Amino acid sequence: MGNFRSTGCLTITTCTQPTKMEKSSDHFVSVWLSEPRTVTIGVMENPRSETLVLVVDDEENQRTALAGMIALWGYTVQTAADGLEALEKLTTFPAHVIVTDLMMPRMSGQDLLKKLKEQGGGPQAIVQTAFGNLETAVATIHDLGAFWFLEKPVQSQALRLLIERAAAQGRLAEHAGRLERQLSYHGVLGEMVGTSSAMRAVFALIQQVAPSRAAVLITGESGTGKELAARAIHALSPRRAAPFVAINCAALPDTLIESELFGHEKGSFTGAMERRIGCFEMAQNGTVLLDEIGDMPLTTQAKLLRVLEDQRVRRLGGKAEIQLDVRVLAATNSPLENAIREGRFREDLFYRLNVFPVPLPPLRDRKEDLPALVSALLLDMNRKHGVKVTDASPDFLRKLAEFQWPGNVRELRNVVERAAIMAGEGSLLIQHLPPGFGGTPGVEAARSSAPSGQELRVPVGSTIEQAERALIELTLEYTKNNRTRAADILGISQKTLFNKLKEYGSAAAGPA
Repeated sequence: MGNFRSTGCLTITTCTQPTKMEKSSDHFVSVWLSEPRTVTIGVMENPRSETLVLVVDDEENQRTALAGMIALWGYTVQTAADGLEALEKLTTFPAHVIVTDLMMPRMSGQDLLKKLKEQGGGPQAIVQTAFGNLETAVATIHDLGAFWFLEKPVQSQALRLLIERAAAQGRLAEHAGRLERQLSYHGVLGEMVGTSSAMRAVFALIQQVAPSRAAVLITGESGTGKELAARAIHALSPRRAAPFVAINCAALPDTLIESELFGHEKGSFTGAMERRIGCFEMAQNGTVLLDEIGDMPLTTQAKLLRVLEDQRVRRLGGKAEIQLDVRVLAATNSPLENAIREGRFREDLFYRLNVFPVPLPPLRDRKEDLPALVSALLLDMNRKHGVKVTDASPDFLRKLAEFQWPGNVRELRNVVERAAIMAGEGSLLIQHLPPGFGGTPGVEAARSSAPSGQELRVPVGSTIEQAERALIELTLEYTKNNRTRAADILGISQKTLFNKLKEYGSAAAGPA
């Protein structure tokens, strides 16, 4: 009669009929008498038998009936009487779908899903609920990522359809994960590109930490791709379907950063004309990136530490606390240890954020990635500007490799974008590089693009502040008032540059 996979027992009323073969629409079912009042069901091999379903319910009759019905549809089924037993079963039975009750002794369905989420995800979950628990079931889907819910008594056709769709979504997620691993092996992870040993090590760290709930501190020079790394962590995590919210702590005045992070109520301060939702609330069930965390004011650091410890936030001027489920990633371009020694950063907050460090290498330390990076950038430039550049010439790539890239990948992008526009089509050649490219970065680079005869000359007797102002203004002239690029060249943060310009009363301190 073919191969059979055992799927457990289903208790029915007294049955003395002999063994028989019954045929359904998509599979054969063999039924034979194994003991009085008990019929054992075996399902012939079919594609669904590769999908593992765990039924969790404290009512034995309900649990057994559901398991038997699901087995008849061709799935491989096991059962558990509560959440604790389910967790034990999952160690040896890696279910693709869980059908679970909500109200159970020892560990409820909610606590089971919460535990699975803390462990980095788990099977797709279908929640059974009585009418009175409907609101709880909907909240479970929203907060804990359950696939869907069914009201009791369960309708067989609805359950069958939901299991099929949940299993399909699980297979899709697994397939996406395999593709990500394959792409990372070939030097691509999200929008990050690199085949060097340094980048392979970064990709391995990201793939290792992404499924967890751990806080991550991403470090690296400006322009190394810290936000891209954060987005890759989010995309590979169980929170991928929820929001990713990034905030640059260096780009906000001290008076506004708390409002941006935590939100505010109408009338909580002068100019608060309406309620505002903060970044943490926006990222509910998802991920928030605190970029340039080292520039956050000490008073805000104290409030952030409280939010991280309690997983609750209170809007400015608000009375109620809001429960959060947010993963926090932080990034910095300068060592926080120095800021701690100087009293500019809280040591306890550092330890809270630095659970899993991910250091990004500067471009000068992975120049073997330049060909792959240029190829990836050209694909983007061709779409963005409608050009038809095919590749970069060997001389062009050699010139790139000779440069030290103080602005890292962000600076490379600017150079390649300009070169692609200059070329229009065909290959990138040396003449498509910016004038003076390859000289000493900083002031000399600015001189190369300045009008003929214009140089940075500081008269004897000038103060350091005057020389500093002249250097900053010349660099801004070179970058056509691009403050991000100027800060990279000068080796300072955007916030420091903004404060310097404000101090000088420069018109460049306004919006870029």
